[in-house]
Amino acid sequence: MEEYHRHCDEVGFNAEEAHNIVKECVDGVLGGEDYDHNNINQWTASIVEQSLTHLVKLGKAYKYIVTCAVVQKSAYGFHTASSCFWDTTSDGTCTVRWENRTMNCIVNVFAIAIVL
Repeated sequence: MEEYHRHCDEVGFNAEEAHNIVKECVDGVLGGEDYDHNNINQWTASIVEQSLTHLVKLGKAYKYIVTCAVVQKSAYGFHTASSCFWDTTSDGTCTVRWENRTMNCIVNVFAIAIVL
């Protein structure tokens, strides 16, 4: 098994960096698409897997949880909430909201620092 060495001494979660990574993944998967119920499972899986892969490649001492929801646009809107009990000096979260004319997408990233 390959050893993974963390090479970053940065303290605290960089939400802006995570936001940019996730937004790029969402744009790559959903950009130019119209809502299609038959593609939702594939799209959401691709978004979370790509986001997670890019976040892990940063080499920071975090465990990540990535969630994604895609819904068809409607007059009813789309509401979501989350709450965490953690160390606010090192752990963090970021939410990416993306939409086009036919769908809404919400991606949440939760980063929990690994204390060695």
